Amino acid sequence: MAFQEIPRVSLAAWRDPGADRAAFADRLRTIAHEIGFFRLVDHGVDPDFLERHVAALRAFFALADEDKAQIDKIHSPWFRGWERVGAELTDNRVDHREQIDVWTEHDPRPAGVEPAYLRLEGPNQWPAASAVPGFRALVERFQAEMAVISDDVLAAMSVGLGLAADELTRRFGDRRMSLVKLIHYPPTPPGEAGVNSHHDTGFLTLLWQHGVGGLQVQNQAGEWVDVPADGEAIVVNIGEMLQSMTGNYFVATTHRVVTAAERYSSAYFHGPSLTTPLDPLPLDERFARAVAASAHHRSAGFMARRDELLAGASGTSSTAADTYGQQLWNYFTRSYPELVRRHHPDLIEPA
Repeated sequence: MAFQEIPRVSLAAWRDPGADRAAFADRLRTIAHEIGFFRLVDHGVDPDFLERHVAALRAFFALADEDKAQIDKIHSPWFRGWERVGAELTDNRVDHREQIDVWTEHDPRPAGVEPAYLRLEGPNQWPAASAVPGFRALVERFQAEMAVISDDVLAAMSVGLGLAADELTRRFGDRRMSLVKLIHYPPTPPGEAGVNSHHDTGFLTLLWQHGVGGLQVQNQAGEWVDVPADGEAIVVNIGEMLQSMTGNYFVATTHRVVTAAERYSSAYFHGPSLTTPLDPLPLDERFARAVAASAHHRSAGFMARRDELLAGASGTSSTAADTYGQQLWNYFTRSYPELVRRHHPDLIEPA
């Protein structure tokens, strides 16, 4: 049956001494299979820290555009920094939001390195300390704390799938690539979206709505279900990588943002090393049988690549890549074609 709400899950039921971890893992597996979204509470994030983080987020977006443009993403071959409203495409449609993207930092690879997705490794762009005092430290702490929570969730999901708790995290390698996306939404124009309907590319997404709703999740009947903006709850959802590695047992559920009010959010996208292969997990045959018995799971696809969009495809009509890095590169070329042309012209096919 089509879900009508996004369940609340307490991380204390996994972390607390004496917790029934098996029961928690079973419930999480069921939610990831049937819905792909949940609201996580009792996660241990310090409310005072979060308040400072949100204040810094608001302070950055309150700067004049010419000041924010000092770290415009257009300057970054690594697709990092600020972008103005309308700079990103989702499913080849304009998103009505501005944002700053901060990835895990690594030394950049040599120019022109192949495979092309290795070009995503590099430095972030940060606002001047005088413009937003403490911004970098707060964002880096946010990134680190969300990584710890994500690893706990992945451990529980692994157990729920009948695997060792470290089955997923040990595949992540030593050059993880995770993203913090800090977002400011103006009120959404009629008939448009703050971010258009899509799947997330990575493994797990952890989202703070900061008190203002607008996130909507599409159920199996095609209906849009509103996600409450609980002050303490982190919205967690499955990305396409887990969908791929579980053979569609877990689902990357379609979602979008449409907001009538100004809205801020902080999203964390948990990811491994770019070279991580998306090999199938060694699951019991019963999980494949569950997929075969469900038309919803059998038909679940992946976001279309740029070349497929240009050929007329849309939505989740594609197949998964072989590696995390290639799946990420498909996202960047789909969402930022002008930046690819600007910084990676050797990858543009002649007209």
